[in-house]
Amino acid sequence: MTITEKILAAHAAKKEVQRGELINARVDLILANDITAPIAIQEFKKIGAKDVFDKDRVVFVSDHFAPQKDIKAAQQCKELKDFAHEYELSLFFDVGRMGVEHALLPEQGLVVAGDLVIGADSHTCTYGALGAFSTGVGSTDVAAAMASGQCWFKVPDSMKFVYHGKLNKWVGGKDLILHTIGDIGVDGALYMAMEFEGEVISQMPMHHRLTMCNMAIEAGGKSGIIVPDDITRSYLNARAKRPCVFYTSDQERPGAVKNNDAAYIDVRDYDCSKIQPTVACPHLPSNVRPASELTNVTIDQVVIGSCTNGRLEDLREAAKVIKGRKVNPNVRLIVIPATQAIYKDAMREGLLEIFIDAEAAVSTPTCGPCLGGHMGILAKGERAIATTNRNFVGRMGHPESEVYLSNPAVAAASAVLGRIGLPQELGL
Repeated sequence: MTITEKILAAHAAKKEVQRGELINARVDLILANDITAPIAIQEFKKIGAKDVFDKDRVVFVSDHFAPQKDIKAAQQCKELKDFAHEYELSLFFDVGRMGVEHALLPEQGLVVAGDLVIGADSHTCTYGALGAFSTGVGSTDVAAAMASGQCWFKVPDSMKFVYHGKLNKWVGGKDLILHTIGDIGVDGALYMAMEFEGEVISQMPMHHRLTMCNMAIEAGGKSGIIVPDDITRSYLNARAKRPCVFYTSDQERPGAVKNNDAAYIDVRDYDCSKIQPTVACPHLPSNVRPASELTNVTIDQVVIGSCTNGRLEDLREAAKVIKGRKVNPNVRLIVIPATQAIYKDAMREGLLEIFIDAEAAVSTPTCGPCLGGHMGILAKGERAIATTNRNFVGRMGHPESEVYLSNPAVAAASAVLGRIGLPQELGL
């Protein structure tokens, strides 16, 4: 079996599972936010549930429209707080303690290798970087799981992506996943487990792995996952709140139906030495081009943050590019550390001072601009480049605005240049 099938089988109390099989499985962690939790709470009460299945396994995070941007957002956040207090949830993260959920949970050690995690947010697939099966579900599924501790699944097909060669300068996980989505399309892995491996992945630090799994959903994936290794172990040893189980995939045999090897619907191979800093152009994450081909595209706004690229290492990369320089006078640069801990570490390291000296705005953790919520809305005709994960029509504001997606280094260089550009243009 694949790692995905092994995790699902273990949580369904079965010796093995077959792709396409419908199963009920116990969940290790359930997640919802200030947009999706209120719906789950309504359904939870509607079905007459008396209590949550485990007060230490339900996570509520107020991060999308928080700090509360208007009365409606304030009401939604209050619903989370009231429910968390009523049912004595130990994992409720409000403003001042919260972070962008998919950066917060790994940082806090709440997801570990071998877990089965569901979340009422499509980017729940992020946690596959830790060797967990994690996927987004609807709020009604979250409601039922909060009551029962279980959820139903169709065992997905698995698709393998192998990365070899040597990474070019300023190329990382964001570029690899954008290149991959550009190759297979936004539905190229529809309802599949996207398994990432190869010599490049085995040497890749955790923040790049988290970025890659985070965007599996942008190729239609049910999940993204990486077989855990020593890098995973080192990351989890420092923070894991529960014991881990390190599953692995059996040797693959493409197209296999039933044998002693793992079955993959497809295997893709990429030579990373040929991949340049990559940008997704409007209005799909699959509409990718090398950043070097887009240097005539002027911009109005840059956002560095989100569950995709708001970690400390991402901020370091951006600060390295922008240090000693000024943001172009025609550009707004908004920097959003993904969690309070990241914010504090960035402050200690002087990163925030670098951004502020460059005339950027630095925000408390929030998903805000990524979903066009607040903290950086685009007007008609405006153009942004962001380290976020989606660039659909109207994603960051007006339907006639445009969003380009990139890694933190390209975003930072673009903020200085006033157009899409590369760190190399700044002599880096």
